[in-house]
Amino acid sequence: MSQVLTLWNRANALPVLGAGVGRRVFSLAFAQKAPYFASIRPCFTDLRPNRAELVIPRRRRVHNHLGTVHAIALCNGLEAAMGALAEVTIPADKRWIPKGMEVAYTAKATSDITCIAETDPEQWTSDDPDLPVRVRGLRDDGTVVIEGVIKLWVTPRTR
Repeated sequence: MSQVLTLWNRANALPVLGAGVGRRVFSLAFAQKAPYFASIRPCFTDLRPNRAELVIPRRRRVHNHLGTVHAIALCNGLEAAMGALAEVTIPADKRWIPKGMEVAYTAKATSDITCIAETDPEQWTSDDPDLPVRVRGLRDDGTVVIEGVIKLWVTPRTR
């Protein structure tokens, strides 16, 4: 089991903290791995192989001049979800690095945004090093505000 998944499971299993506080502790620790994630204050709500979900709280710090969640903050949330998914899903004998991102902004981000990253299990066993991760961001009312693909380059781990 990956270190990230172990941390997620431990944080959410602490009876003193409960799921909400455990998720916040995990999210803060995860954001320390790549400090630019801290700028959006992600709060992970689901993390398991082939799926990651987090919420970007709508607050002034992530607003654009229109008062909606900024496009780059949305991309940052999608990348955080993708990175967590990759860490808990990738086989131990492989490594990954992001190769590119293609997104479409489909509606105004006028609430907290739930960022979701998903893959299929067979993608991780393929010999093809190109691995597309499906990503999307949803408003509180379920409207998709951003969707796309983050492309990963997955290769054998060298020891």
